[in-house]
Amino acid sequence: MKKLLIVDDERMIRQGLKAMIEREYPSLYSIALAGNGAEALELFRQEPKDIIITDIRMPVMDGITLLEHLSAESAPGKGPAVVILSGHDDFEYAKSAIRHRVKDYLLKPIRREELFETLEQINLERSGKEQESGVQQLEQETEGYLRELRATRLQRLLLQQEVQPSPEQQEELGRLQLPFTVGVLNYYYNDGTRMKPGEVQGLLERLSGPLEEHFSEILTDWEGKLVLVSGGRDPFRNLYRLAETKEIKGLLIGVAEAGHSPGEFQSCYKQACRALQYTFLSPQASFMDYASIRSDRLSFPSPDEELRKLLNMLGTEREKELKSLLGTIFHTEHLPHLDLSYLESVARSMNERVLDEVFRVHGEASVEVLKLYRTVGDLYNYRHFHDYYRALEHLLISVNDYIIGIRSAHTEHADMEAALAYIEEHYARPLNMAMVSNYVSLSYSYFSEAFKAYTGESFVVYLKKVRIRHAKELLSSSRMKLSGVSEAVGFENSKQFTRVFKELEGISPGEYRAKLLDPGSIRPEDKEFY
Repeated sequence: MKKLLIVDDERMIRQGLKAMIEREYPSLYSIALAGNGAEALELFRQEPKDIIITDIRMPVMDGITLLEHLSAESAPGKGPAVVILSGHDDFEYAKSAIRHRVKDYLLKPIRREELFETLEQINLERSGKEQESGVQQLEQETEGYLRELRATRLQRLLLQQEVQPSPEQQEELGRLQLPFTVGVLNYYYNDGTRMKPGEVQGLLERLSGPLEEHFSEILTDWEGKLVLVSGGRDPFRNLYRLAETKEIKGLLIGVAEAGHSPGEFQSCYKQACRALQYTFLSPQASFMDYASIRSDRLSFPSPDEELRKLLNMLGTEREKELKSLLGTIFHTEHLPHLDLSYLESVARSMNERVLDEVFRVHGEASVEVLKLYRTVGDLYNYRHFHDYYRALEHLLISVNDYIIGIRSAHTEHADMEAALAYIEEHYARPLNMAMVSNYVSLSYSYFSEAFKAYTGESFVVYLKKVRIRHAKELLSSSRMKLSGVSEAVGFENSKQFTRVFKELEGISPGEYRAKLLDPGSIRPEDKEFY
């Protein structure tokens, strides 16, 4: 009797699964129940189980933590067969358990036929393992070694650019069954990160069984994509359908046209990579074959004029028109049918003719804008075109605001320079901030803030300093009476002049003039000048 453990924090689910299994397989399983991972781990340590069916989210200890303990405490190949129960919200998280050799994932609510099919598959695999002899194991290990050797040789060939294959590589190419089909696979999580090739292979084997049964070669290319070789396209389509059935949305498959000679292996690999790239066009495009992208793809002349207009629009208040023009440039209404080469060309032109030109003319923007600029520079930094397009649109709006800010600063600079020149020319008149702000056509309140930001001083203090500076020039270069100096630089009366002068210079106007002259040269009749 096989020992089975069901782990779920919901009592009704535990009891329901137990009853379902016992009705279908009377006397085949000894079933234990646990309400969380900690209880399950304790039961397993008391008596090891053959099969564990566990939920992901549970109190005290969740399912993934339970699997980590089981993996650590079980010898390689000797641990229990594990089946994960998962709700839709946890499904991406559940797939991370692949490194713990999970046998399958079952989505809640559990379907009877899926549960029974999984149990039968586990029992079949276990029975097969028990019947293997030492000779069979040795043969399998030898075959595995030879397979890895072949894969390494072919993998090196994928890295070569139009280089004659080595004798060893030619030997491996000669082993390819003709005709052959090359497929390239990736898996992306919801956050855009990519699953490692070994984990992708593990995921596929949970779907279809050992890949060796369907594919003659299993490789990893230099970018970390999984490369499979089969006798036709059907095995790839079957993987795609199985992934759809299991609602695994992140699996992407690109398939080449059939190769009819060993020498076509490299070109078929490149075809598969290009087909895989076409999944970039739409979140719904998860399977692409090269034949489907060769014909009836739309392309358009380079949008040079539109790019020029877009560049001219940046720094204006025409954000809505800018967004509309961006859609025209990329022909987004034809996106599912576009030739990918057109999008790649437009993206390069966008970088060179618009974004690079902006920063060449206006200098570097904020760190946030430059960081986004570096990411948007390669459209394949994004999982789908829609993600790239949204990021590019956001960048253009940010650049638009950046240029507006620069132009505004330049305009404000010119306005302040004009205001200072006006003050310098009319300081001797009755002058106030309202007069100067009107002169440069700025509102009173805005001018007040802008003036202080530009000069570092309020308007009143700045005007006082200008008048006192000119007063000092008169005091040192003329014998004008103090009352005359006061009137000449714009003060209402001598008393105010003296007070402001002493406030800024620390001494009176008379004392300032006296310091400039030889005390012995001062005549009694000159006292009125001091």
